[in-house]
Amino acid sequence: MTSVLILPGLGGSGPAHWQSRWEELEREYRRVSMPDWDRPELTTWVSTLAAAVDAAPAGTVIVAHSLGCLAVAHWAAQGGKARGALLVAVPDPDGPEFPDVARSFGPVPLTPLGFPTHVVASRDDPYGSFEFARRCATAWQSQLTDIGCAGHINADSGLGAWAEGQQLLSGLTAA
Repeated sequence: MTSVLILPGLGGSGPAHWQSRWEELEREYRRVSMPDWDRPELTTWVSTLAAAVDAAPAGTVIVAHSLGCLAVAHWAAQGGKARGALLVAVPDPDGPEFPDVARSFGPVPLTPLGFPTHVVASRDDPYGSFEFARRCATAWQSQLTDIGCAGHINADSGLGAWAEGQQLLSGLTAA
């Protein structure tokens, strides 16, 4: 059985976020708990992710949203390995809406991540353009899924438990 780690972005994912709903539906999914969701610091997030993957059973798949995607990219650039990762709503640290509190997450490593990944991007994400997501997916050697106009692919997007995302995750866990 594949182990799934949920890695939210800035602020953590609240109860209406699809990541939280997935955790309710699949009790074996585990959330990576950051020391401070509101004042992220790259080295802390990377070391916390590394510890969570190390503690998880072999064959872990990471489901990251927003800033969590950047933590995965930095972790992988430092040699981190997973069975796969679903990377949703990759934010652009050089974008106009990127929060100042998370500036330590730039620049984004643009090298192959070394394990299967799937980037999911929206055409109207205020935190990262579709073109930025495409550039990351190409550099990371990730598959890319365009879900149209879905904002930041979060609770405000009205996705509920986001069945399409669950299908994408199933593709990673089955691979």
